[in-house]
Amino acid sequence: MEKYRSIEEIGDGTCGTVYKAINLETSEIVAVKKMKRKYYVWEECMNLREVKSLQKLNHPNIIKLKEVVRENNELFFIFEYMEHNLYDIMRERQRPFTEEEIRGLMTQLLQGLVHMHRSQYFHRDLKPENLLVTNNTIKIADFGLAREVSSAPPFTDYVSTRWYRAPEVLLQSSSYTPAIDMWAVGAILAELFTLCPLFPGESEIDQLYKICCVLGAPDWTLFREARNVARLMDIGYAEIMPANLSDLIPNASSEAINLIKQLCSWDPLRRPTAEQCLQHPFFYVNTWIPRQLGDPLQLKMDNTRSQPNLELDLWDFSSKTDDCFLGLTLAVNPSISNIEMVRKTRSRNQDLLFCSDYEDEAQHSVFWSLLPPDHHGNQAPVESSLSLTFSSTIPHSTMGVPQSGGYRMPSLQPNFLTMSSHFQQQGHCR
Repeated sequence: MEKYRSIEEIGDGTCGTVYKAINLETSEIVAVKKMKRKYYVWEECMNLREVKSLQKLNHPNIIKLKEVVRENNELFFIFEYMEHNLYDIMRERQRPFTEEEIRGLMTQLLQGLVHMHRSQYFHRDLKPENLLVTNNTIKIADFGLAREVSSAPPFTDYVSTRWYRAPEVLLQSSSYTPAIDMWAVGAILAELFTLCPLFPGESEIDQLYKICCVLGAPDWTLFREARNVARLMDIGYAEIMPANLSDLIPNASSEAINLIKQLCSWDPLRRPTAEQCLQHPFFYVNTWIPRQLGDPLQLKMDNTRSQPNLELDLWDFSSKTDDCFLGLTLAVNPSISNIEMVRKTRSRNQDLLFCSDYEDEAQHSVFWSLLPPDHHGNQAPVESSLSLTFSSTIPHSTMGVPQSGGYRMPSLQPNFLTMSSHFQQQGHCR
């Protein structure tokens, strides 16, 4: 350890103490974790879960383990240095995060979890203190409780800090899955909006009570293998009704509330995976804006003047290089002459709006909203999905939508249209 000089202590935990240090050979600032117990055999060091997992996990949103040093039977882990942890940022913050900031942080967290779970590991101790942040980049750290997905049960009863502990762990189920990480993600997402924990239990019993107060009582048959269920059923939780999550988190959008509800589901099988979360509308809501009044073009309605309830079903776009991608982007084929409004057919799923030739018709370059049914209840038959494609030529926010080649989003919400500010200013796309 001669090549490292300690600068200051920055953290102290059950297993080790963390120091900010400098590499005297390279002048690089690093974080040095000194383990509290002695290690007399090198093989024992290399078999530690934190070492084994981080040797296999290489991702921009997972902390990098640079070196392992054993000296005089003392063990040191050398990590890349991160300036803050998410807990300290939330504690010192004077105002709530914006939803755009939350999307950026959660996108990175979920991308790290996608890689981790695909690599057959789950963390088991996700909490704000273990999420490190530098310049809006977030990285998952502290893999001391990480386990391989293929590990044989029974698992340890105590994993994760109580406030972020999944019900199946609190109820001492004999086995659990990466879904416990997704429960923690839901609790962290809620806390980013309020800067207060969603389930601040003071004991395991109180923790379950706090969860019931938010979610309502569960179906106890979900936890047949749990050792604590019989004792907890006698407390009378069945009479507790769920709270309105929108009242608890008033500054969260409906998409955020929906995602939190899915992640904090009593049933582990109902929680979305990290990969599924990244497809949730919450991560794309910022790319949609409400339709403004006074559209430059008017829809040609039929004799009943009913407004169609439309969703767009995009298909058969050519692979020509001159295909136009706008905003989010919806693909538009310029080969269609000028502005062809509302091509209506009598077969299902064929009602479309085409807006093309944007360079020539810049003043008409708009995307129409998905209109609600009129007061007669008339609707056009549509599919409840929308396929979207991203164009690499369009800049994305560094804390917004994840870079992707495309996705399929179920059940698009009505009353939305897209037209990015970039194209509103330019009037055309290329």
